Amino acid sequence: MSLFPSILACSTCASAFQHAGDDAAGWSIAVMLFVIIPLATGVVWSFVRLARRESAALDPKYCDDYISPASNS
Repeated sequence: MSLFPSILACSTCASAFQHAGDDAAGWSIAVMLFVIIPLATGVVWSFVRLARRESAALDPKYCDDYISPASNS
């Protein structure tokens, strides 16, 4: 059973399977999740904050009225 994951893995992961047991793939996925989830949360939080600050500081006199393309005819 330990031969099968090393056939599908790259050389780095395959050697990690041999040295660290069969949980090397699980640890690599966990580390990536510990990096990706906070990073994605930070990006989403920043965009939400930007949108809220922009809408709070928006002066209505500089807004154009929206005219739909169907009403031009």
